[in-house]
Amino acid sequence: MSVTVSTLKNGLRVVSDTLPNLETVTVGTWVDVGSRFESASENGLSHMLEHMAFKGTRKRSAYDIAEQIENVGGYLNAYTSREHTTYYARLLKEDLELGVDVLSDILQNSTFVQDELERERGVIIQEIGQAEDTPDDVVFDLMQQAAYHDQPMGRPILGTVDLVNNFSREDLSRYMSSHYKGKNMAVVAAGNLEHKTFVKMVEDHFSDLELSREHEKVSAIYSGGEVRIERDLEQVNILFGFDGMSFSDPDYYSSQVMSMILGGGMSSRLFQEVREKRGLVYSIYSYMGSYSDAGTFGIHAGTGPDQITELIPVIAGEIHKLTNKLGEPELNRAKAQIKAGILMSLESTTSRMEQLGRQQMIFGRHITHEETLAKIDQVDTKAIMRCATRILNSGNLSLGAIGLLGKLEKYDKIEEFF
Repeated sequence: MSVTVSTLKNGLRVVSDTLPNLETVTVGTWVDVGSRFESASENGLSHMLEHMAFKGTRKRSAYDIAEQIENVGGYLNAYTSREHTTYYARLLKEDLELGVDVLSDILQNSTFVQDELERERGVIIQEIGQAEDTPDDVVFDLMQQAAYHDQPMGRPILGTVDLVNNFSREDLSRYMSSHYKGKNMAVVAAGNLEHKTFVKMVEDHFSDLELSREHEKVSAIYSGGEVRIERDLEQVNILFGFDGMSFSDPDYYSSQVMSMILGGGMSSRLFQEVREKRGLVYSIYSYMGSYSDAGTFGIHAGTGPDQITELIPVIAGEIHKLTNKLGEPELNRAKAQIKAGILMSLESTTSRMEQLGRQQMIFGRHITHEETLAKIDQVDTKAIMRCATRILNSGNLSLGAIGLLGKLEKYDKIEEFF
């Protein structure tokens, strides 16, 4: 792998991962802004801006944007997270400059035409409705709201119907001009490309970006608590959350291995004990959701209303067991799963682009796969048990639940198990 980083005069970082034996390239523009940068009245604006960027510029209509990429067999998309917004195109190697041109156009010259805004407003409201009809999506927002009560980090990325209905062209223009700055962005490509040529493309097409970086994010302060929604559903979706590890936490890599051991696959402790031995769930898994300055460790389960009472102490018991008992074979299996996932991702230009972009946004530098694998190899049984103990002692439980909750214990009683 040949990763090279350059910085333009306007502060824009240009990152390339050259893979000369491929026929394709993925190019993405990363913006260091997401829903956690929004005020309460702006909630959902980062996501709406991501949608509206594709709806016309001073030289391209919405149809032109889609047609020009698809005319060469390419693929164009974007997504918004709590900390970042990413726009990307996957193309044949000879069409890289077209991808750079289109991405630069939508991020510097969007017009936010009123008719397009009204149409896309309806699309986003449909997206919110679809998410609300998906209980295993809803429960993540509920837990996040409980974990970071009344903070930007705890609000839904999509916003609310009322807020989306009231965002204006001026709101979008102001938000873009405030946050889409050279120092706040990176253009990243992985595939068959030459770095110097790529830098010249980016320099030519992103010359209008300003240097300054004006925005600041509100610090995330974990609080804990619960949010429940009673709904007549076949299953109860429940998500247990704990104050977790940020990307910069010394226990970050250990926490990833811990999560794999606890609920990362079919051989994990939770899957084996809760599903295979007891038949209490169809789906159960754990994850460490890390951010630049915070993290949330979560365990998600989908179960029947009558199984809730038995399920909770079993889940809590498995975390407690991990604080004092772990063998080398189990540890090595979890590390092998994580390392294999990292190495398999190298076969995708899009995955490579995403890894490089995320590293630039979070760490401000490229982290080699060798460095990552070495950190995983250093994780030992004591580190895993330490992480499990940290999770249990991290503060108030965060609980999100949706479904028929009549048999779900009160919050104080549930917290006693953990």
